[in-house]
Formats: sequence, structure tokens, C-alpha cells
Amino acid sequence: MWLKNLQIAIIEKDIEKLDNILNEELPEFEDQEQMEKASYLLKEAAVFLYELKDETSHAMRQIKKNIDFINSTQNKPKNKLDVKY
Repeated sequence: MWLKNLQIAIIEKDIEKLDNILNEELPEFEDQEQMEKASYLLKEAAVFLYELKDETSHAMRQIKKNIDFINSTQNKPKNKLDVKY
């Protein structure tokens, strides 16, 4: 059941489900095949999480660029001590 839930979470790309499954205690596997499948699925989960991390990082850089652009296009407030109006 644990393997099936892990596989579903990866296919659905459901981070919350994946987090819950990975925080559960690792089950006892019945044979070598189940261990290999778990290993493969955990590698796939890691790839998915790294891709998500990269996408998030890219989005954050883009947001920073957008904020910098907006700030550069706004009028600078006049200094209160500036006597020229």
C-alpha cells in the first residue's frame, strides 16, 4: 500500500501527499523486487522535488527582476530638504 501511495503521489505531483508518505515510517518490504521499486520511486520523488525547487528558484528570480524594474520606473520622492520645487 505504501508503494502504491508513493507512486500515486509522484504521478499526481502532489507535494502534500508525498510529504505525508515520506514522513511515515518506512514499511517492511517482502522481497527484493519491492525494495528495488521503492528505491526507484524514491529517486523519482527526488527528481520531482529538485525540478520543483529549480522552478521555484527561477520564479523567485523573475519576481525579483520584476520588482527591480517596477522600482526603477517609479518617480523618486523629493527630498524634504530640497528647496527647489
